[in-house]
Formats: sequence, structure tokens, C-alpha cells
Amino acid sequence: MKKKSVILEVISFSFIILFVYAAVTKLLDYEKFTVQIGQSPLLTDIAGFVGWFIPSIEIVIAVMLGFIRTRLMGLYGAFAMMVMFTGYIIAILGFSEDIPCSCGGVLEKLGWKEHLVFNIAFVVIALVGILLLSPKRRRREAIIIQN
Repeated sequence: MKKKSVILEVISFSFIILFVYAAVTKLLDYEKFTVQIGQSPLLTDIAGFVGWFIPSIEIVIAVMLGFIRTRLMGLYGAFAMMVMFTGYIIAILGFSEDIPCSCGGVLEKLGWKEHLVFNIAFVVIALVGILLLSPKRRRREAIIIQN
């Protein structure tokens, strides 16, 4: 039981750090972020909206992960965001690797293929957290403990 709690805390904290760092970096250099998004063939028309929406969602998910009561929903949100980001990278790799990464900060230094590996790793990490915290698993463990 304690090992599972530690793993969930590490997963949650990792996503909190990742999303808060990414959101703050994007918001601090909002103009650069929206210009880079505007260079994407997939997001050109909605760059202004995406420029505020993505960091806002990242912050909301980070807050949700900080509380036990909302952690599972936060993990689902983190999983969904990372799957979307990963799908976006796959689409970008299909267009051109010359499009600048709009992630900001240290992550901006990664190439698209390295970023893809990074994102896939975080998709798996989110999935592990979801499986460890899922309601069915908690109910099953409660029944085992009672017997």
C-alpha cells in the first residue's frame, strides 16, 4: 500500500512540475509562443486561442493533481494532454521537422523525435498512475483487506 502511494505521489509531482513549468514558460513569453504556434500548419488559424488555452489547461491539471480528491481526474487530464501533444508531434513529423517547437524552456531544445520519446514516456507514466488509482482497483483492494 505505501509503495503505491509513493509511486502516485512521484507521478503526480512529476506532472505538476512538467505542466506548471511548461505553462509558466509559455505565458512569460506569450508572444513567442503564439508566433511559433502560428507557424504550425495545423494551428495557424487558432494560434491566439491555443496560446491561452493550453497553458490554462496545464495549470488546471497541475492543481487537480495536487489534491487527492481530484488526482484521478487530473491523471486522466494529464494522459489526455500528453496523448494530444504526442499526436501533434506525430502530425508535425509528417509535415516537416523544420517547424519550431512551441513548448518553451528546456523542452524547446529537444528535437521532434526526442520530444516524441519524452511524450510517450509521460503517456505511459500517466497510464500507470491511472491504473494505480482507478476506482475498480481501490474497491478490489478494500474487499481483500476486509477479508
